[in-house]
Amino acid sequence: MQLISSPSSPFVRKVRALIIEAGLTERITQTPVATTALKSDPQAVAANPMGKIPALIRDDGPALYDSRVITRYLDALAKTNLYPEGRIWEVLTLEATADAIMEACVSMTYEARLRPQTEQSPAWVEAQWTKSARGIAAINARWMSHLAGPVDMSHIAVGCALAYVDFRHDGRNWRVGNEALAAWEDAFRQRDCMAATAPADPT
Repeated sequence: MQLISSPSSPFVRKVRALIIEAGLTERITQTPVATTALKSDPQAVAANPMGKIPALIRDDGPALYDSRVITRYLDALAKTNLYPEGRIWEVLTLEATADAIMEACVSMTYEARLRPQTEQSPAWVEAQWTKSARGIAAINARWMSHLAGPVDMSHIAVGCALAYVDFRHDGRNWRVGNEALAAWEDAFRQRDCMAATAPADPT
């Protein structure tokens, strides 16, 4: 199998981290591409008509895309049980919260990097950050008991989301007022799958 990827994408990182957790490293080739909202890489488009990453090219079926589709497929393939049925709705809801934080923060990044300065909207950026901040605060207030439990895909998603905030928007100081979540993230980032997939700009 082949994963169309980027070392800076938090959505790709979710998949890369699961690959390590699931012991699938030897079965999946990772192919980095340079793709943006304004210019899609041809390999990304070939796998996903939207041109978005991650996309997983399989040997025995059509390519899969959207990080949550890919992670569920790989979890089922490896029988890793990162989507445990006993708490599946909690896992999916917390993963969706993390994904929404990522989406808003990626939108902030695109606004600064892809639009001319004269066309950028500070109000848009602040609206996206408000969404992210609400999501982070909700996790800190409502989800710490879940994050203290057995590791599942929502843990990985939250770790990837918070690391992306640090990576691209560290001046936002998300840890202030979210001390319990900050302590959890400091510890979780040491996990092998997280340490091995720390975000980086393409070289």
